[in-house]
Formats: sequence, C-alpha cells, structure tokens
Amino acid sequence: FVLVYLLAVAFVALPILIAEIAIGRWGRQSPPHAMANVATGQGRSRGWSVVGWFGMLAAYLIATYYSVIAGWSVVYIFKNGAGNFAGQDTAAIAAEFEALLASPAQLTLWNGIFMLICTLILARGLQKGIERSVKILMPALFILLLVMVGYGIVEGDMPAALHFLFDFDLSALTPKVVLVAVGQAFFSIGVAMGLMMGYGAYLPRDISIARSSVIIAAMDTVVAIVAGLAIFPIVFAHGLDPAEGPGLIFVSLPVAFGSVTGGLIFGTLFFILLFFAALTSVFGVVEPMIAWAMERAGWARWKAAVVVCLSIFMLGLGTIFSFNVWSAWRPLAAVERFADFGYFEILDYLTANIMMPLCGLLLAIFVGWRIKPEAVMNEVNIRNPVLFRIWFWLLRWVAPIAIVLIFWSVL
Repeated sequence: FVLVYLLAVAFVALPILIAEIAIGRWGRQSPPHAMANVATGQGRSRGWSVVGWFGMLAAYLIATYYSVIAGWSVVYIFKNGAGNFAGQDTAAIAAEFEALLASPAQLTLWNGIFMLICTLILARGLQKGIERSVKILMPALFILLLVMVGYGIVEGDMPAALHFLFDFDLSALTPKVVLVAVGQAFFSIGVAMGLMMGYGAYLPRDISIARSSVIIAAMDTVVAIVAGLAIFPIVFAHGLDPAEGPGLIFVSLPVAFGSVTGGLIFGTLFFILLFFAALTSVFGVVEPMIAWAMERAGWARWKAAVVVCLSIFMLGLGTIFSFNVWSAWRPLAAVERFADFGYFEILDYLTANIMMPLCGLLLAIFVGWRIKPEAVMNEVNIRNPVLFRIWFWLLRWVAPIAIVLIFWSVL
C-alpha cells in the first residue's frame, strides 16, 4: 500500500496539486469564483465553476464527520491523562469506547468543543488565526511524532513495523487497494477539496508554485511515514491488529499505553498529537467556505466563520447518530455496494473515493486541456521547458487516465 500511495502522490496527486494552487492564485478568490474567473479569462464557460463547488462540497461533507472523530481525540487526552486506562484490559477499555459511541450527548459535547476551538481560531483570520496557530502546532506535531518514534524504538517492535510498512506483496495489489491509495493521497495532501485553491488565492506572485507543491507533498509523505513508525511498533509489540481502524486508536493503543512504563505521558502526548493533526486539517478544509461566504454574502469574517462552523457542527449530528440511534439504518440498502454501509461509511466512501478523485479529474482536464499551455506555464512558474513538459504530460495524460482506470475497475 505504501508503494502504491507514493506512486499516487508523485504521478497523480502532485500534478493536480500544482494545477489547483495555480488556479487559486490565478483567480484570487474562493474556489468556485476562482474557477469562474480563470475560465472566463481564458475564453471558457463559467460552468467550470462547478469544479470549485464540487471540491468545496466534498470538503464540507468531510468536515462534518472528521470533526466528530477529532472530538474523540479531545476526550481521550483527558481520559488518558487522568490515568483511566492504566492497568485496564482490552474488554474494559473497549467498553469505555463503546459507551462513548453510544452516547449522543457525549459525542455532541466533544464535537462542539472541537468546533468551538476551530471557530475561535478561524474567526481571527488567516494571519492572526490560522498562520499563527499553524506556526505553533506544526512544529509541535512533528516534535511529538519524533518523540513517539523514539518511544516505539525503545518499547515497541520496530522490525515488525518496518516489515509491515515496507515489504512488497504483489498478491495484495488489487484495484480496491489502488483506489484507496489514490483517495488517501488526495485526502492527505488536500487535493481536490478546494483548500489548496483557497490557500493559493493568498500566495504571492514571486513564490514558485511547483517548488511549493513538491515541498508540501514531500513533507506530508514524510510525516505520514514517520506517523506509521510512531504507531505501528507499539501495535505489533502488543500483538494488536493494524487493520482495526478506529478501534486501533481508541481501544488497542490505550490498552498498550496503559500497560507500559511511561504510558500515561506518552499516551497523552499521542492524543494531543492526534488533536493537533485534526485541528490543522480542519483549518484548510473550512477556510475556502469562509472565503466564499465573505465574497457571496458580504459577511464579516467572524460571522462567516461562526455560520460555516455551526452548520458543520449541526450536520455532524448525522455522523454522531450513525454510531448509536441510527446504527441500524442503511440509507442505500438497495445499492449492492452500499448495502451494509451506514450514514458515516457512505459519507467517508463517497468523499474520499469518489468525489475527490472525480474533482481531481475535472481539474486535470480543465488545466491540461482547456487552457493554453503558454498561459499555464506562465502561472505555475516552471521555467525549465523539460520539467514543464513532464509535469504537463502527467497532468494531461497520466493523472486522468489513472483515475478513469481506477473508477472503471472498481465501480
């Protein structure tokens, strides 16, 4: 999976990332308006703004469930810090997690606390809010990751983690694995959700988009791998299942931390790290929607931040209820692929595996085929003709064909 993920980043996500940031800086507005500005400026239909709308919709839906899960990290900071998991067995900690999921009131409370923190920071603006927070959070996150890697080397099973992450098994390579890897590459880097287009709108003209995009993709990949080296040694040292999903983070790892020396400190640090990662991710997802609300309705930034974040919180109730009062509800039971999916699983699958890759496909078609290469070259600032041709070829052919083939083989 890691190898497929790296290939997806290099040959699919990165070329589209460069194009998305370029559209943002070119259009200098929120994603829908930026797409419309660039399209009309190049003699194309304003209908291309639908790409911006589609990306923002995907980001919005992701935020409605991502914030709920982020709320779990907040409560687990306090649970682990209070020593709730010390000496507890798997059954006891699993029961505590299940009790959390079964309580709409608790989930709503912690989701509300997380979204309140997001609102307060986002309302302060790009420089005073997001930029200042990220300057603190991102270095802190990376330092915490390195501390956790050191802890994994001492207390965990690092050889097993390296084997799990980097051994190549051709028999495990299926279309579904490729689709999930591409979806993860898009989600991790933030491609095709409008957030990079939104950030691109603030990018100075003298900054190289290509260089910035490579740095973003490289650093994101490094952090993802380091995160794996921080988590999986603990997983394998305690005989845990790495494919457990949320159960791994909120049941198995607390069991592991509760049974080792220093687990109180390092377990709490782990959930703080998880909270930091979630917070910075939500900033990028929500910012384009705030910018659009300010442009469209003429609202002050604080009002736009409050309305957008409150609506995300309200729609997040659907995800909250899917773990308890709606747990038996299968909205798309008549559709074979989604017959066993609840509300949360449907949102997760559609956004990460359908909407984001489809938005990326449309972006690649727009920049690669509907804009003159000379205009694109001038905007992305790739002055080396050979490098530009390689990137443009990847954008025009490799990325779109890869996405179409994946859809064809899976859908």
